[in-house]
This record gives sequence, structure tokens and C-alpha cells, in this order.
Amino acid sequence: MRLTYWSLLCIAVSVFAIVGAEDPYRFFDWNVTYGDIWPLGVRQQGILINGQFPGPDIHSVTNDNLIINVFNSLDEPFLISWSGIQQRRNSYVDGVYGTTCPIPPGKNFTYILQVKDQIGSFYYFPSLGFHKAAGGFGGIRILSRPRIPVPFPDPAGDYTILIGDWYMSNHTDLRARLDGGHKLPPPDGILINGRGSGYALTVEQGKTYRLRISNVGLQNSLNFRIQGHTMKLVEVEGTHTLQSSYSSLDVHVGQSYSVLVTADQPGQDYYIVVSTRFTNPVNTTTGVLHYSNSAGPVSGPIPGGPTIQIDWSLNQARSIRTNLTASGPRPNPQGSYHYGMINTTRTIRLANSAGQVSDKQRYAVNSVSFVPADTPLKLADYFQIGGVFRVGSIQDYPTGGGIYLDTSVMGVDYRAFVEIVFQNGEDIVQSWHISGYYFWVVGMDGGQWTEASRAQYNLRDAVSRCTVQVYPMSWTAIYIALDNVGMWNIRSEFWARQYLGQQFYLRVYTSSTSLRDEYPIPKNALTCGRASGRRTRPL
Repeated sequence: MRLTYWSLLCIAVSVFAIVGAEDPYRFFDWNVTYGDIWPLGVRQQGILINGQFPGPDIHSVTNDNLIINVFNSLDEPFLISWSGIQQRRNSYVDGVYGTTCPIPPGKNFTYILQVKDQIGSFYYFPSLGFHKAAGGFGGIRILSRPRIPVPFPDPAGDYTILIGDWYMSNHTDLRARLDGGHKLPPPDGILINGRGSGYALTVEQGKTYRLRISNVGLQNSLNFRIQGHTMKLVEVEGTHTLQSSYSSLDVHVGQSYSVLVTADQPGQDYYIVVSTRFTNPVNTTTGVLHYSNSAGPVSGPIPGGPTIQIDWSLNQARSIRTNLTASGPRPNPQGSYHYGMINTTRTIRLANSAGQVSDKQRYAVNSVSFVPADTPLKLADYFQIGGVFRVGSIQDYPTGGGIYLDTSVMGVDYRAFVEIVFQNGEDIVQSWHISGYYFWVVGMDGGQWTEASRAQYNLRDAVSRCTVQVYPMSWTAIYIALDNVGMWNIRSEFWARQYLGQQFYLRVYTSSTSLRDEYPIPKNALTCGRASGRRTRPL
């Protein structure tokens, strides 16, 4: 039975002592259904939220409490995850199978989230069963509180732009192919806000607009550009950046950027262009930036962009830096945390690989290809259910051995300050996401990482974000402060790779039972697997 508004309010009030009664609440009631969609001109079975594809935007302000009641009207279990939302002290609601039980068909679950000490541009997506290939995603924006200064004037408009590659096959067919041990073919097209063609954005001449661009696709890095216009980068996944201007911007899968675009050209229509990077052939789609006083349609050739040039993308990535004097979610400057002056206590090296296990395609991290347990790992940890997973089932360095299957969990200490090196020895662009955290991207380069590579680290104004790319035959290094207790997913955003094992969980552990370190299991948490029937806390 679906919860009413007042039922949701009662749940929210019951947890106010944990999340803070002084912070506002925002309520959302979502019904997840199948529906016919035609993004590339062919009818497909899509996943809709309240009848929408893509789903509705979530608008919030720093520290808001989000009460999101999700009713699953599909014929299979369903989960939503919140990319970039840190879930401080509360990994139970991260919405991936390692932390959260799926919502059964015909049932509902109410997510109780707080966007604690966060600003910026993010998105949500379905995390189970390759559902992401059918939709179910949407934008999340977190505005600064009114008294916190923002390093640019209020724009005339603020728009979510969801870009991503897309298949014409239904997600069930794609999933069956992966389950059969096969690779997927290249995607068939590119979407802008759910449309393979025909997207239009209307602007007024002389005004400036904020575009929140997220790559919600399945594998391809994408280049975004607007004919005749430059884009001023102002924010990356919750960090205000130095305000550099770009004629085009590489957005790797899973990443989010905010840019300011000023309608400073003659009154007509201009191409919005999104094209694949590092692919042959290059896939391209277009939309239209429509001036309200337009004297005519788009004209001239579609603006070209970078195609396979890795150095171009690498140099752009290195140019993206934190604005040290700007405020973040709090009034103090972003540069007040001197990450480069903190000694790291551990180095973790992670290498991705591809191969066959029992004649089926698999993908791995440090030779381990992740297989889900029968019980969410966080619940097994909370209820002390043995035999579900083993801490240390993945090494913190590449083993060089063949790929094998395991439910891989790496243990780390709460409040450790760690260096992680992502080593990509394959001829693809890799993209890595860490749930529950931001991290500083201190370095990236071609070849094999060595200790001498640290000499080129940016220890002053590296950008802080939650998803980072690693170029072919290259490495990327990050610093991360492990200040968020829980079970956190580290995954490839190349979604077929994630589905076939290129992920693992980071168990950030403390023996403390204080609410200052971790919240107790939510009162309304679903239980499943070997945790079925276990009591959480009285609701």
C-alpha cells in the first residue's frame, strides 16, 4: 500500500533527532512504471518516473532533508541510487545492492536522505538489473543557502542537461546478452534530455544561463559544445572551480559539470552538439539553442569537436581546478582545507582488467570480478551475519593473476587519509566513481604510475569530485579523507563492466557506536536475503 503524505511526515518526524529538526524537509512521491518511449525513433520499453522520461529533477538546498517515497510498479525488483550524494554516516540508503535491499514489485520504500554540507550538480539513476539502459534517471541540484556567497551572479535560468549514449534494444535484451557472457555492441545513438533529436533550449539575447550537464550514459565519453558560444566552467560535482572558458567540454561517463553560457550572439538559432570521444566512427547528435528573438533557423555546418585526441582531453582535465577563495556549502573558503599538507597513511593501487571466466566475459579490479552476495553487505555487517563477505577479499595492489570471482570488500580505517591510484592498462577510457565521498584529483598521466609520479601531483588546487576518468594506458591518482563510516561502492561507470564485476566495496570501519560517527539502521529499512525478518528499530 502506498504511503500518504502524512505517513511520510510521520516517518520524517521520527528521524528528526538524527538529521536535525532545524533543516527543511522536501517531500517527493514517485511511481516507477514501464512505458513506451521513442528516443531514437524506434519504440522501446522505457522506465518512467511519474510518467516522465527522463525523471523529474530534484531541487534542494544545502542540508535539506529529502523524503522520497518510491513505489515500484515494475515486474522486478528496483533500486535508485543518488550519484554524488554523500549520505553522511548513512550508507544504508545509498541505493546500491551492497547497501540497500531492492524494492519488491508492487511495494514501496521511502528514502530519507540529507544533502548535508553539499552544493552542486548531480543525478540519480536505477542501479539494478541494467535498468539504467531503460531510463529512470534524472537531475539533482543542490543550491547554496541564502547567506552563503556564490562566486557568480544569479543566472537568468538554470537548466539540467542529461546527455548519454543509448541503445535501441530494450534493457532486458541487453541484460540477457551480458548474462550469457557476451560483450555489448557499441551504442546506437546519443540522447539530450531523453531525445535523440529535437531538443531545444530557449534563451533571451544578452542574458546568462547555467547549464548543469551530466553524462548519464552507459559507456562513452562525450564532448559538449554550442555553436558560436563559449562556456564558463563554474562547478564540478559540488566544487566551485576556477572560471575558465571552453569552446567544448569533455564529459566522461558518470560525470557532472556546471557551465555559464551567455546569449551574446546575433538573434538566431545555434546548434547544441554532443559527440562521442575516442570512438570510431564518431556518433553525434544535435539540439538547438533558440534565441527568443531568432531571425532564422540553425545554419552552417555542425561544429566539429575533438574525436580521438587523448592529449587534448588530458590537458583540459588538468586545467580544471578548485576556486580556493570561493565558498562551498559553508561560508569558509574551499581552500581552507590544505589537503596537500596532510601525510597519506596508505596507498591503494587499483588496476582494471577484462577476461573470461568459465568461457564468459567478466571484468575485474585487481583480478577480482565482483559477484553480489545473497544479502546486502551493509545489512550483513549490521546484523553480524557470517559468511556473506570477507574483509580483505580484494588486495590493495594489482596481483597480476587471472580473473576470479568473489564478493570483494576492502577494509580501511575511519579517518585515514589515503592515496588511491587507478591504473588503466587497457585501450579504453575508464571512469571511476566512489560513493559517499569527494576526493582530490591530484594527478593523471600516461604510462605506468611509480612513486616518482608524485613529483607532478597538484597539492594546492586540485579539483574535488566523486567521479574521475583514467585515459587508455594511463593512471590517475587521488587523495581521499575517509571521514564517512559505512559500506561504499567503488565502481566503473562503464555500465556493462560494472554489471559484470568491475566494482567492489570499501568498508570504512570504526568500533565506535556514537551517532557522531554513524547513524543506526533506518527504522523503515527493508530486509532481504539472510537478513529477512530481522528487526531494525521500532518505527
